[in-house]
Amino acid sequence: MELGVNVPNFGPGTDPGVLREWAQITEGLGFDLLMVSDHVAVTPDVAERYPEPFYEPFTTLSWLAGLTKGLRLGTTVLVLPYRHPLLVARMATTLDRLNDRGFVLGVGVGWARQEFDALGVPFTARGRLTDEYLGTLRDVRRTEAEAGATPVPVWVGGHSAAALRRAAGFGDAWHPLRLSVARMRTVLTDHALPAFAPRIALRLTETPVDDPARIAGVGTIEQVLDDLEQLRLLGADTVVLDPYHGDPEETRRPRTAWQALTEVASHWRTAS
Repeated sequence: MELGVNVPNFGPGTDPGVLREWAQITEGLGFDLLMVSDHVAVTPDVAERYPEPFYEPFTTLSWLAGLTKGLRLGTTVLVLPYRHPLLVARMATTLDRLNDRGFVLGVGVGWARQEFDALGVPFTARGRLTDEYLGTLRDVRRTEAEAGATPVPVWVGGHSAAALRRAAGFGDAWHPLRLSVARMRTVLTDHALPAFAPRIALRLTETPVDDPARIAGVGTIEQVLDDLEQLRLLGADTVVLDPYHGDPEETRRPRTAWQALTEVASHWRTAS
């Protein structure tokens, strides 16, 4: 099972130097995958959790591809209705070829109504548009495969009934975000999904978290390592660790996240 990191590409503490450090630390600790988030118009609803500066994902990852050698790169998640699917396919394929270890296209339907309005994309049509665009991506990928190329893998985010249907019908993997291990186990038992690549939290605590609603990745290092092992046993191909917890001020203190990643990486290598 591979491990990845979701790197904050936004917030008051983020700049090119910090992004470079994130990439160097992620690669230096032996993680396999680095992913970033997506927003286009940082409207007030977006800015509450993901304020400016917000570094556009494809541009940022293209830059990072030139700074790293051992990392696969990806999006978690690209808001698919925001861009024409042929443009997304072209950018994803280009980045996959430019980066030594390739690219993963994680996609979702989006949630920020004001951002949809700013972009002129109907919010209420986002599900239909996502289905349509995923169909276009599938056609492009089929053509690439017939030509002998390896298509970019598509991970479909979300855990609603519609998201699970999309993952089964269009995706190479289901990419749930911040769920409990028990919830993911239930979904995998009840649905036939192509593969499994979750994004979980990363918040280490000194004492165990006993809340039955605890999401994966929150707790002592022993709890987090057990979460990873349980996800491995459930068949996860990759688990992406997300050390950002919603407060933009966290981006001014990245060393807290780096220390947590260091602890997980060192213990996981030993346990594996």
